[in-house]
Amino acid sequence: MPKASLELPELSLYVHIPWCIQKCPYCDFNSHKLTGNIPEQAYIGRLLDDLKADSEWVQGRDIHSIFIGGGTPSVMTASAIQRLLDGIRAQLTLAEGCEITLEANPGTFETEKFDDFVRAGVTRLSIGIQSLQHHQLQALGRIHDPQQARAAAAHAGVLPLTSFNLDLMHGLPDQSLAMALDDLKQVIELNPPHISWYQLTIEPNTLFASKPPQLPDDDTLWDIYLQGHQLLQAAGYQQYEVSAYAKPGHQSRHNRNYWRYGDYLGIGCGAHSKVTLADRNTILRCEKVKHPQGYLDLTRNPRYQLTEITPEERYFEFFMNQLRLLEPVSKQRFEQTTGLSADAASAKLQPAISNQWLVESESHWQLTASGHRYLNSVLETLL
Repeated sequence: MPKASLELPELSLYVHIPWCIQKCPYCDFNSHKLTGNIPEQAYIGRLLDDLKADSEWVQGRDIHSIFIGGGTPSVMTASAIQRLLDGIRAQLTLAEGCEITLEANPGTFETEKFDDFVRAGVTRLSIGIQSLQHHQLQALGRIHDPQQARAAAAHAGVLPLTSFNLDLMHGLPDQSLAMALDDLKQVIELNPPHISWYQLTIEPNTLFASKPPQLPDDDTLWDIYLQGHQLLQAAGYQQYEVSAYAKPGHQSRHNRNYWRYGDYLGIGCGAHSKVTLADRNTILRCEKVKHPQGYLDLTRNPRYQLTEITPEERYFEFFMNQLRLLEPVSKQRFEQTTGLSADAASAKLQPAISNQWLVESESHWQLTASGHRYLNSVLETLL
């Protein structure tokens, strides 16, 4: 049962751009292959109307981070991104130093626009490298080559950005330990401030799900993680989330807000929101219409689904997010963002504590090394 009134957490904004030049076989995101021209003006207009309709959920808060994801947002023109950010600024108050991230592909076409994206207000780029091995890029359906990836990283490094991220995958089809570590070493040499290093998983409703490739076995995957983690630490990267490593001062504020169970508005087709209504002691989730054609239909309400997160569901939701971070979990923050009792949460977590997956102090819970490996088992104790 709720313990007390909820407190409003930090607020972020997510903007979804659904189009890609090509759909990757591992991707289960709401993305759509481009066929013809992007309806940029109509889509940006709909995004800003969508945001206006959600303005009731802002509740006087500043926006601390904006993430423009997809899809491939860098297929948009810089003028469209400029119009989008100008429209957001006209409706919302951005906190000082607001982090504004745009996801980008490292192809030549997109890289040429990086300067203009920065002039439009982007402060951080997240570049989808995925691999620096040509045959692996082909297996993953990527349309760039290793040289373009290196060029994109080098270009980002000289721009007046506050930070940039390189996405790299491991556990790829027929990938050995040596191949995975070589990929990681090459990305480290590019010296990005932030590296998202995550394992390929086969998701339902993807081409890989219907035609599964041969992936490394569990022992190889664990060796890749352990040795890769050591390489990253030796190079000065600090792991702060299951798949995220950053140089000091370069953690992603937007992603960290997700994992800390903060609030976020989601605009664009298929975008999700999580919002706290403190005066009603309520937490809501909202999903927008998924298909671009339906989302652009002005006769339809873009809100596809609106549901309340029950107090009982908040235990699992909070820890599912928070335990991705390696930082101690504040009991005070748990109570503030869920409205639930920390004592009740401790009772539910006792099996994980008994198995030494989690340790508890008067003010915090902390995941152990074995708990990090068996995170799913920890979360199962909350179901």
